Amino acid sequence: MRQHLCRRKGCRMSISGRRVRLRALEPGDIPLLHRWANDPAIWRQLGGWQFPSSEASTLAWLEGLATDRLNQRFAIERLEDGLLLGTANLVAIDWKNGTAFHGMMLGAAETQGKGYGVDTVMTVMRYAFDELRLERLDGDIIEYNAASHRLYVGKCGWREEGRQRGWHFREGRRWDRILVGVTRQDYADLVAENRYWAG
Repeated sequence: MRQHLCRRKGCRMSISGRRVRLRALEPGDIPLLHRWANDPAIWRQLGGWQFPSSEASTLAWLEGLATDRLNQRFAIERLEDGLLLGTANLVAIDWKNGTAFHGMMLGAAETQGKGYGVDTVMTVMRYAFDELRLERLDGDIIEYNAASHRLYVGKCGWREEGRQRGWHFREGRRWDRILVGVTRQDYADLVAENRYWAG
């Protein structure tokens, strides 16, 4: 895994995939994060409930991340030019049992459907399993989010492990919450089969 770490002022550690780089969120990301946090089209696809947020609240949220070692959030940037694409996370990390919850948000609509999501998930898994030595990751998907289901279950080796019926309320009706997960062995089997990091 390519990890970059330098000690000069302004340098930062990053985790590189084939097409994206995961790095710490920075104050310079606030304008885009704020815009995405208030975009109904983005939040319709995500599991949490969202209220309108101010730029100040987005900055306060970012500042609170600095000391939180059990909830890690990353900026996703395009490797070729550093364009901020969205955010990814490893949260509720349980070091004793080797588990964490993972989620991702791609906010740059013009870059969706071009393989950045797959590379983000593959990079997160490689970091979680090969570097942090976690044993499994969990996630969830709203029933109507077919694109996320195809990404995680269809392309990235995750498995559907259950449903919580009628868990989400959106657009005047109830939708299932699909529980998905992936183990270290699932990831190893996927990489052995698709040779994702081979070239």
